[in-house]
Amino acid sequence: MTAQLGKYAPIRIGFIGAGENTRLRHLPGFKAIPGVELAAVANRSRASATAVAETWGVTQVCDCAAGIIEDPAIDAVCIGTWPDTHAALTIAALEAGKHVLVEARMAANLAEARRMVAASGARPQQVAQIVPSPFSLDLDATVADFIASGRLGELEEIRIHQTWGLFLDPAAPISWRQRQDRSGVNILTFGIFHEIAERWFPDLVLRRVTACGFNRVPERPDPEHPGRTRRVDIPDRLEMRGETTEGVALNYRFSAIEMGPPESRVELVGSRARLVADLSDATLTVFSGSLRGEGVSVPAQTRRGWCVEADFVDSIRLAKPVRLTSFQNGLRYMAVTQAVYDSVYRGGPWVDVETL
Repeated sequence: MTAQLGKYAPIRIGFIGAGENTRLRHLPGFKAIPGVELAAVANRSRASATAVAETWGVTQVCDCAAGIIEDPAIDAVCIGTWPDTHAALTIAALEAGKHVLVEARMAANLAEARRMVAASGARPQQVAQIVPSPFSLDLDATVADFIASGRLGELEEIRIHQTWGLFLDPAAPISWRQRQDRSGVNILTFGIFHEIAERWFPDLVLRRVTACGFNRVPERPDPEHPGRTRRVDIPDRLEMRGETTEGVALNYRFSAIEMGPPESRVELVGSRARLVADLSDATLTVFSGSLRGEGVSVPAQTRRGWCVEADFVDSIRLAKPVRLTSFQNGLRYMAVTQAVYDSVYRGGPWVDVETL
């Protein structure tokens, strides 16, 4: 829990980008913390930034990110822009002496993620945090206890299945998630789901991957150029196989063109049991042998929920190490994301993660 203000100086936060997640989570999250001022906001247009400022009581509206980064009165920045801008904005903010909370996905590619890690490493007194994958937060502690108890046995396979109908409408305008110039190597929700696997198994080292992607609609209307279309160059569906250095198999499937209700599931297959985490309703089921599944209790006190903004402030005020998610951990999932991208766009060959 965030420390009471007391002896701590106020923290002035600037918001670069005020998209859906910033409005849904970051603005209300920071506003609820004593001693935190919503100091400035810059968005794609001054009109949209002004609307956000009026809704949330942000002190200042800036025309561009530089107005926030170069302001010496601002202590920290929350970057909620597209992945293609994360590296440049993060590095500039760190060089300006500011703490940084940057939205997942970490960067547009592995090379940019490495530059972000280097910039952060050169300034260890500044907090550098990535918004964590939110899907398993209520289950993380219980899954960790289950693994530590030995009930799973030796890990043999990790399966991830995430489907929803975000891009089902063929006439819908192209999204930034479907554009390489915005998303970079990030495909659908691969990175933020693989982050869960690495969170549950910190020693997991993925050796190689093979992946394939599919687009149902090759072109979509371009909202930035009315009357024109734009090629969809990020797959609507992704399938990945992977192998760790310890011989654990990974089998992932993602689809944004699936009919029916959304599904989000992580399965851990062990030598003694199979644990199924249904992330849609935050439940756990264990299967042993051929027996029917048994629910695993998830105590209310272990359901951590969304504490990202409070964690960021605590790291600034109390010098707590960043756990969810550090730049080093982000670099791990970006390496795997890069390997998956490389495999997809080379036609599906095995790609060695460790050599990237």
